[in-house]
Amino acid sequence: MPAKPAPIKKSPAKKAAPKKEEKPAAPAEPTPAPAPAPAPEPEPEPAPAPAPAEAAPAPAAEPAPEAGGDAAPAPAEEQKPAAEPAAPPPPPPEPEKPKEEPTSEPVNLTLEDVNDTTLTVKWRPPENIGASGLDGYTVEYCRDGTQDWVVANQELIISNRYAIKNLTTGDKLHVRVKAVNPGGPSAPASLEQPVVVREIVDRPRIRLPRSLRTVFVKKVGDTVNLVIPFQGKPKPQVSWTKDGQPLDLKAVGVRNSDRDTILFIRKSERKDSGKYEVTVKVDSLEDKATITIQIVDLPGPPSSIKLVDVWGFNTALEWTPPKDDGNAEITGYTVQKADKKTGEWFTVLEHYHRLNCTVSDLIMGNSYSFRVFTENRCGLSENAAVTKDLAYIQKTGIQYKPPEYKDRDYSEPPSFTQPLNDRAATMGYTTKLLCAVRGNPQPKILWMKNQMVIGEDPKFRQITSQGLCTLEIRKPCTFDGGVYSCKAINPHGEAVVNCKLDVKAVQVPTDK
Repeated sequence: MPAKPAPIKKSPAKKAAPKKEEKPAAPAEPTPAPAPAPAPEPEPEPAPAPAPAEAAPAPAAEPAPEAGGDAAPAPAEEQKPAAEPAAPPPPPPEPEKPKEEPTSEPVNLTLEDVNDTTLTVKWRPPENIGASGLDGYTVEYCRDGTQDWVVANQELIISNRYAIKNLTTGDKLHVRVKAVNPGGPSAPASLEQPVVVREIVDRPRIRLPRSLRTVFVKKVGDTVNLVIPFQGKPKPQVSWTKDGQPLDLKAVGVRNSDRDTILFIRKSERKDSGKYEVTVKVDSLEDKATITIQIVDLPGPPSSIKLVDVWGFNTALEWTPPKDDGNAEITGYTVQKADKKTGEWFTVLEHYHRLNCTVSDLIMGNSYSFRVFTENRCGLSENAAVTKDLAYIQKTGIQYKPPEYKDRDYSEPPSFTQPLNDRAATMGYTTKLLCAVRGNPQPKILWMKNQMVIGEDPKFRQITSQGLCTLEIRKPCTFDGGVYSCKAINPHGEAVVNCKLDVKAVQVPTDK
């Protein structure tokens, strides 16, 4: 058998590999293997063992001539694995990202304002925004009858309100708004009707506060700050007058805005009182309102005062209204008095409305002076009108004369208010007979037994006190029984009452 050439050609093959790496060349055409090369014998099977390690340099055909004729079978076996290098395993497939979806359309798109060159719209955010969020909005418009939509905002806006400017007056425009997110623009929200670009004239109207519909009153020195709201479109022209004349802007300040006008007086004076008229005008339309301002001050004292009369402990006064009422209605007068001895003033009358009065309860022997103050809504006047003359209360002699009264006639004939009652007495036991009598003058009392005056009999005791008449019979016996009478006599008449007295003996039981 022929010798094995594989071990001889093994080392040159290893050296050829580095040369291929240093100078890469275009893949060489494969060396044509001998067509009639017989199939290798079973012995050279170990030779392909190093082929996998040399798979990269194997395509190089340069070392093939060095192998000699005997080495031809070895390269032929190495060409097959070298021509098909092992491909790297493919990377695992990435998970598919969810597809971005646009939001729903904005809602409640409405026209907020429009004038000659600007159109303002507002809207609400979409109901469904999605997980990717909301980047902003685009506002588009086109003329009526065309489909040439123009994007009004070059960059997305976050606000829910946008003003389209630099428009042509008289154009009729359609407006729509889209919401934009990573998924793209949403369906548009459009105005239902096209909008004409022109100024909408709103009739001017002054909304006068309720507190200014009546007289506005302030004290001298107070600050006046009146805010008068109004409405109208386009911006109304505001003008003020006082009593039909233009305002003096040195004394009164006026500030106007789109919605109100302010009348300001830093330190008011009485000359600032009057009727102020504000006029709000839009083109040929106008509205007016009148405000009456009254600056009030303390009043002056009464013009004059006079002591009219003095009698007894009283004095009569009269005075005239003040020349200066303080630009307010006089609400009353205050009257005071002062004793010449002490000089102290005491208030007699307050909030008094008449121009005359009577001062009473003055002290006899004293001299008095009086003064009167004027009062309005600001208070009492600083000065008062004082009487020139003193009111002297004279001392008068006093003689007491008691009144004469007629005595009432209380005289009346006697009468018994309590008559005598029949009685039964026990022999040997003292008994009494009682009755009551009245009369004026006091009547004289006579006691009688069987129509006989008892007199001073010691067996009987007669007592009369406060109209109560008592006859005491001491230890009566059967002989003392009978009819007893009490007789009352005075100058106006007499009266008699009777009673019967029975005297019973004591029965002593006897032994049988």
